[in-house]
Amino acid sequence: MVQPSDSQNIASLALPAPPIEPMLAKIASALPSEPGFLFEPKWDGFRAIVFCTGEQTLLQSRDLKPLNRYFPELEKALHDALPKGCVLDGEIVVASPRGLDFDALQQRIHPAASRIAKLATQTPARFVAFDLLGAGGRSTMGLPQAERRTRLERLLGSGKPSLHLTPMTRDRAEAERWLEQFEGAGLDGVVAKLESAIYQPGKRAMLKIKHMRSADCVVAGFRWYKDRTDAVGSLLLGLYDDAGVLHHVGVTSAFTMAMRQQLVEELAPVREGAMESHPWRGWGDSAVGRVGDMTQRMPGAQSRWSGGKNLNWEPLRPERVCEVRYDHLQDDRFRHATVFLRWRPDKPPQDCRYDQLEVTTPYELAKVFGA
Repeated sequence: MVQPSDSQNIASLALPAPPIEPMLAKIASALPSEPGFLFEPKWDGFRAIVFCTGEQTLLQSRDLKPLNRYFPELEKALHDALPKGCVLDGEIVVASPRGLDFDALQQRIHPAASRIAKLATQTPARFVAFDLLGAGGRSTMGLPQAERRTRLERLLGSGKPSLHLTPMTRDRAEAERWLEQFEGAGLDGVVAKLESAIYQPGKRAMLKIKHMRSADCVVAGFRWYKDRTDAVGSLLLGLYDDAGVLHHVGVTSAFTMAMRQQLVEELAPVREGAMESHPWRGWGDSAVGRVGDMTQRMPGAQSRWSGGKNLNWEPLRPERVCEVRYDHLQDDRFRHATVFLRWRPDKPPQDCRYDQLEVTTPYELAKVFGA
């Protein structure tokens, strides 16, 4: 492992070549209080490493796949804006008047080139850089985080319309304000990085601090665990709106195998006759169903993100309630899978409504870029 003090050895290292596993973060419950950390906003987009060599600029995804075909406008913008011989780590995002738009970003992963070209004009992507892996044709991965940040600032200067430098602070109180305010612009929390740390591909060497909240949800269905029929894979969660319509809002799935098998027996009583009057029975095999005047994605729908997995679901009579932990909403559903906390036999399903959820105060995205 290269040590930060080995400046001569670092200077001799060639520019990193793709693919590179990005450095990762582990969840922390609070911002670290000890000195020696840099704090940055946690962007809600697609992680990407950008290799700007001579004739080509490559956009690499977190899982080491090329992203260029999905973001042609960003490839061109970065190729024109960045000096040759650099490698940047960052996030691809789509900005909207309401903040970051992850739904619009997801739509960019499409098999049709004509569709991508249209969306590239309608919802152009941006790149937010937060680390420097190489510059001037040489690797910087063995340098301390603080020095990589200084070099990144010099490299990017004031940025470009499609290229941004993520804000950074050493002030914990300022980071606390970011954690509180930036969620209103669609961001995902705060990342803490040790100033002295080198870049460690594939290692969880950073901390991510996110909002954690709980909600009581109706359990209205489940999916089997992989190809088994003796273990539950995930529970399908629902919340009622003001009109009494039950909406599918996400899943909870982090169970032990013993718990997965126990759930089969525990849910058996509410499986009987569940589809006869189920609020989602009209969805059938279509990806989108209508409930009243509202359009929803069905819980068993295939998508470009499902990887061909069998997402068929089993209905349950909406009589059971569980409490789950979640980080934030994306429109009217949970952005990530939730964490099961406990059953709530004391809670009537009709009381599981959207109005129990914390409302995030909107925040102007331009203020985040300029922080």
